Amino acid sequence: MDELVALCKRRGFIFQSNEIYGGLQGLYDYGPLGVELKNNLKQAWWREVVFDRDDVEGLDASILTKPSVLKFSGHEDTFSDPMVDCKSCNQRFRADQVPDHCKTEDLTEPRQFNLMFKTAVGPVEDKDSFAYLRPETAQNIFTNFKNVVDSTSRKVPFGIAQIGKAFRNEITPRNFIFRVREFEQMELEFFVAPGTDDDWHKKWVDARLKWWDEQGVSKDNIELYNVPSNELAHYSKATVDIMYKFPHGLEELEGIANRTDFDLGSHSKNQKDFDIYSNVSDNNESNAKLALQDIETKKWFIPYVIEPSAGVDRGVLAILNEAYKVEELEDGKTRIVLKLKPHLSPIKAAVIPLKKNNKKLVEIASNIKKTLQGLRLGRVLLENSGNIGKSYRRHDEVGTPLCITVDFETLDDDSVTIRDRDTMQQKRIAVSELSKYLEDLIIN
Repeated sequence: MDELVALCKRRGFIFQSNEIYGGLQGLYDYGPLGVELKNNLKQAWWREVVFDRDDVEGLDASILTKPSVLKFSGHEDTFSDPMVDCKSCNQRFRADQVPDHCKTEDLTEPRQFNLMFKTAVGPVEDKDSFAYLRPETAQNIFTNFKNVVDSTSRKVPFGIAQIGKAFRNEITPRNFIFRVREFEQMELEFFVAPGTDDDWHKKWVDARLKWWDEQGVSKDNIELYNVPSNELAHYSKATVDIMYKFPHGLEELEGIANRTDFDLGSHSKNQKDFDIYSNVSDNNESNAKLALQDIETKKWFIPYVIEPSAGVDRGVLAILNEAYKVEELEDGKTRIVLKLKPHLSPIKAAVIPLKKNNKKLVEIASNIKKTLQGLRLGRVLLENSGNIGKSYRRHDEVGTPLCITVDFETLDDDSVTIRDRDTMQQKRIAVSELSKYLEDLIIN
């Protein structure tokens, strides 16, 4: 983990937030390369979950959330962690994360601590004029269920996907970007007919495993955890956690839950009109019936929902951990290389003039950069450093899959040297072939 943290700061992936003022615990900023990696991961998820399917719609809902939503979702009553204070070191911990140096007799009795952030809404700050910063992206998917159905005429099975920020006032943020107070989620709520939920739950577990493998997260570092009934969340009939071997240990990367009809049932009006499986609180505040009509029987029913939910930040950490390699070279030296999947790499190609500020070489390199950037595959960088060896090493460290060197031979035959990040092998190809070469590398 220390090596990853050092690389992330040195190469501009991730910085401690507000570092010049001593930092703010549990908050991180994504730097020039980190924002590209993070966006590439989100785009890969969106392509897979929304674009490549014919049964999912997208959503981008507000972060500020009306208290009623989180009242009926159960968050106000249940979204809490047990907290203890150590009288010896005067620090506060989650009850299950007390360090070894704190003795049991020095700890206070555990008390529940609600994890949601509040903020004032409107010009007058009082007990009734507040909203929550959403603790998850899921709830506004449920409250928008009727809007999406009415505007798209969707029938089950179908899903609503969202990527966005969520906020949890963690008692003890830890392990770099693994557990933080402000983070991003990639969540899908997939609505199905009651009775088909078990099959759909298995399908989504299989689909999510396949997707993580395609992002470079090795199956050897993943375990599935079928959450036992006594550990299930209040809304869950069954949950399978995709557990990953992070640098600090085996922890959850993504959870796939069968939430049954709890959510739509909780937020729906006229609850007594439906055969609701879940134990929901009486709701006399909602003004919408969150149900669908069976075309054949004409009976109204509340759909069940399967929820694959992944943390973007945890995904970034897992992908960095998988890609990070220290390799010994033939000359006895070592190199650090990030063997990222090309579609995730922050920089897709670096174009490097062999001689710094040589007008002809820089002009050709600049034209190549513009042509490749025009493919819209991601960021292409023109690097006019003048030191080809250092440029190669830098781009190994940041995961650039392809370096393109414009040299004096280019002036004679309009060819360039290309270097593969993983093999370090070099070959010459015509400038006219570069676009297809890069497309094949990134897309395939």
